Amino acid sequence: MKYLYLAIFHQNSKKQYEVKFPDLAPNAATFGENLQDALHMAKDALEGYLLTTEDYKEPIPKPSVPEEISVSKDDLLIPIEANTTLARDKEENLNIRKSVTIPKYLNDLGNEQGIDFSELLKTALQKKLDE
Repeated sequence: MKYLYLAIFHQNSKKQYEVKFPDLAPNAATFGENLQDALHMAKDALEGYLLTTEDYKEPIPKPSVPEEISVSKDDLLIPIEANTTLARDKEENLNIRKSVTIPKYLNDLGNEQGIDFSELLKTALQKKLDE
């Protein structure tokens, strides 16, 4: 299931970003050493909260719209997307078989060099998809 919640990012005196989800408070909050780290941690916290809520079959709070959330002028209001279906798949870490077609010469060179094609494809996909 796909979700979109608004998060408030506040930079503290240590220049870290504290993150809270007003619709999910106090159950979903996190921080990051910088904005990029905080964005990553916010997605992780949101996914964790939603996965747990789904698992316990508890009601999922309705997300607010930006006009319903007040933030100070120094804070950032950022939408964070979570996909619990993908998060659950990632958590289970199941492998599937995938057939691919590559040029013969690449197959021959890869075999000569002992390349693990499955590992190479997995690594390339993770890099491409920023996972």
